[in-house]
Amino acid sequence: MKKIMIAVMAFTVTALMSTDATAQKFKDLDKSPMDVAAFPSDYKVSNKLVKVQYSRPQLKDRALAKLAPNGEVWRTGANEATEITFYVPMKVGNTIVQPGTYSLFTIPGEKEWTVIINKASNVWGSYTYDQKMDVARTKATVNMRKDTIEAFSIAFDESSTGVTMYMGWGNVIVAADFTAVKDTMSSMKK
Repeated sequence: MKKIMIAVMAFTVTALMSTDATAQKFKDLDKSPMDVAAFPSDYKVSNKLVKVQYSRPQLKDRALAKLAPNGEVWRTGANEATEITFYVPMKVGNTIVQPGTYSLFTIPGEKEWTVIINKASNVWGSYTYDQKMDVARTKATVNMRKDTIEAFSIAFDESSTGVTMYMGWGNVIVAADFTAVKDTMSSMKK
């Protein structure tokens, strides 16, 4: 009886372990993986000014103008709308944007892009974009480069008045300035 009980328990434990270990199905890597860009970019610095969470679509021999058409609101990446978090008040264009998380949309153009900070949250793409929810807009300059950036990318750099957000894809680099309100930059250097 004791041997039968041990055998039943061993079988039960083995069955439970094998069921638990194989029950979960894991997806393959996303074709447009998520990424994060922040300023300061040093992860040893926890006192951030701004952070962007976005998905990185690839060109894959497609034209940038087809993926992010000029004159149309774009989600600024792939999948969900890109989210931007300001940790301090920042001036975007002529508007002071309070700390918080917002959707980041853009309207591409040949010579400049419009960068849009929008209060919509948990948004897929730009399909339900509502201009009435815009918090701020600013113009961003466009520069061309010789080499090609395959995956859409965002990076930040310090500027004399705050930070510059760079968006690069294909042969296009777009630069948008965000101005720190009050003494934000000097407190970052302490």
